Amino acid sequence: MPNLKDVDYNLTPAVIDRRFSVAPMLDWTDKHCRYFHRLISQHTVLYTEMVTTGAIIFGKGDYLGFNAAEQPVALQLGGSDPSDMTRCAVKAQEYGYDEVNINVGCPSDRVQNGRFGACLMAEPQTVADCVNAMQGQIDIPVTVKSRIGIDDMDEYKDLSGFIQQVADAGCDTFIVHARKAWLKGLSPKQNREVPPLMYERVYQLKQEFPHLHISINGGVTNLDDAQTHLAHVDGVMMGREAYSNPYILSEVDRLIYGNNQGALSRIEIVKRMHNYTVEQLAAPIQYGQGTKVWHIARHMLGLFQGEPGGRVWRRYLSENAVGRDTSPDVLFQALEALIETQAASQAYLDSRTD
Repeated sequence: MPNLKDVDYNLTPAVIDRRFSVAPMLDWTDKHCRYFHRLISQHTVLYTEMVTTGAIIFGKGDYLGFNAAEQPVALQLGGSDPSDMTRCAVKAQEYGYDEVNINVGCPSDRVQNGRFGACLMAEPQTVADCVNAMQGQIDIPVTVKSRIGIDDMDEYKDLSGFIQQVADAGCDTFIVHARKAWLKGLSPKQNREVPPLMYERVYQLKQEFPHLHISINGGVTNLDDAQTHLAHVDGVMMGREAYSNPYILSEVDRLIYGNNQGALSRIEIVKRMHNYTVEQLAAPIQYGQGTKVWHIARHMLGLFQGEPGGRVWRRYLSENAVGRDTSPDVLFQALEALIETQAASQAYLDSRTD
């Protein structure tokens, strides 16, 4: 059952503007991370880490729980059985998710053994069957995130054929990682770095299928590059840069969406995350596992990246926020350490100019 504290069954699915999104990242983009990211950007579309159909149907945890403040938020689903995928998609809509995204891009051995992820690029009919079955039972969009190819199936015609077959089943939104994936011989990390980026191939998809929404993913590390991509495709998905340097999202609403309402300062974000942490620690413990401060603070390590004292902030949390009984006040203590470092640095610079 859902966590009723977090889920509002009267939620109306948002109209999703996918010009910019943060990628689903396993073990990283959990509900605490997404809440944090939403404080920084109001318009960025957020994705869950991949959740498998087996976890949702048979798992003992509440794998779909999220905070309504995260919206617009999409569930990324891993699976290949149309019946199971549909069952989980119905649950996702009941919980209030705005989109269900099918993972056709993860290349890990564990995912392949479950017959989902990137290996499904070799089975476009299976993906099409899932899309068709899911859309028959839910009203929210069903989308697909894929690679540009796998193994020796890496010609443009292979990608185009996959997109065409799945689009014919009713999918009109595709997020394409502009690298191929090697299903054998490379680790998931290597598959994010070794195969070359081929952005032009994704641009070509948009030219061939102008009626489809095509978002590009892979190697996006700044908003200048994001804007360059948006001249060719409909949306940009940023991955690890948004996690390691989260305050980059503070410029998304202005630069990508044209919203000039100022973003929250880093200090205000810390204050709000402190309040959120207090609330999460006070929430009822479900399924035998309660929230710890570190579950939330770990996502905030990069908040001051590139700022004076940023390393002090990161080190203080890494050393002091990991205890079982840590107080949420550790966020304020880390902030005080950062401010003291900044003040000392400024005093030193002032002394050099006297």
